[in-house]
Amino acid sequence: MKNLIILLSLVLVSCNAKPNKEKQTEKASMIAVKEDVKIIVAANQTAEYFDLLKGKKVGIVANQTSVILKGDTNVHLVDSLVSLDVEITKVFAPEHGFRGKADAGEHVEDGIDAKTGLPIISLYGANRKPSHEHLKGLDVILFDIQDVGVRFYTYISTLHNVMEVCAELNIPLIVLDRPNPNGHYIDGPMLEEEAKSFVGMHPVPTVYGMTIGEYGKMINGEKWLENGIQCNLTVIPLKNYTHNSEYDLPILPSPNLPNAKSINLYPSLCFFEGTNVSAGRGTEMQFQIFGSPFLAKESFDFSFTPQPNFGAKHPKHEGEVCFGTDLRTHKKLSSLNLEWLIESYAKTADKEKFFNKFFLKLAGTKELQEQIEAGLSFEEIQLSWQNDLTFFKEVRKMYVLY
Repeated sequence: MKNLIILLSLVLVSCNAKPNKEKQTEKASMIAVKEDVKIIVAANQTAEYFDLLKGKKVGIVANQTSVILKGDTNVHLVDSLVSLDVEITKVFAPEHGFRGKADAGEHVEDGIDAKTGLPIISLYGANRKPSHEHLKGLDVILFDIQDVGVRFYTYISTLHNVMEVCAELNIPLIVLDRPNPNGHYIDGPMLEEEAKSFVGMHPVPTVYGMTIGEYGKMINGEKWLENGIQCNLTVIPLKNYTHNSEYDLPILPSPNLPNAKSINLYPSLCFFEGTNVSAGRGTEMQFQIFGSPFLAKESFDFSFTPQPNFGAKHPKHEGEVCFGTDLRTHKKLSSLNLEWLIESYAKTADKEKFFNKFFLKLAGTKELQEQIEAGLSFEEIQLSWQNDLTFFKEVRKMYVLY
């Protein structure tokens, strides 16, 4: 009898163990499949938007990132649509131009695209908002530009301006969504009214954790366009994407963001653009290093000398040795880091010349400069914007797609 009980116990244990093992195997298989799924950008999903363009006169807002991804042979969206007999009549180009070759802040002229013969209207030259005349005769506008999810990166300002004129003329706008490489966190001070400019148009934190399609929905929903008008907006969403997805951009979004490390550090290091410290323009390490001739040599173990190059014809401190820090091996950030900015201010001899007028536009609030000058720690500064972030996150929930 005792042996029979033992035998029955072993059988029951065996029966119970088998399903658990199968569940574990199934779960592991599901995880493996999920990790193997590739993000599909909206531009690649031609069937989702082709009918919205067919038989219509189309204007397209695009740059070098506006591609249909096909491994080693990416096809520019404009070229693809032309080959499908979509009637594109005008191309609108943001900062850095249609082919992405202009310096940051450089005036971009209107022109003709050498490959397609299409007229190019610059949205970073005499006009940052297309005129009614520019859109005359167009039936629909297609917007496809890779963003990096930072308030002072000007492509979202271009989106705002295009949405506004589309709303004024009742022209539908289609946004082809792309991943946000900094979409995994939300951080930084909120922009205040007095700091509004083309490098910050909306009351959002420095890093807002939304794709450009989601951001367009927020512009519309929060009625940030002139007089609260709203755009007839359609967002073609991504597939297999979440805000925690790892995504390395296949094409540089602008000349001075050369790799994933620079894109990750950009939200934290771009504040240096409003100071006398270089963030690496004029080197091959843009937004991966920082330094200045005004920082004490003995306090830093790294130096570089900015020289004119692609993307920086006249870099800050050109030809001068800058002492600072190399961040190329720094761990990936999931929050802003202002320690480097605070340290640089503390170790600058002539503090009166550290900040310039551009800093207010980047910071979005005069409080940040005042906090640094008062000697507050990064933790104290970060704590000061938490209530605003809590409010923003609640508003953001209404517009997220992923």
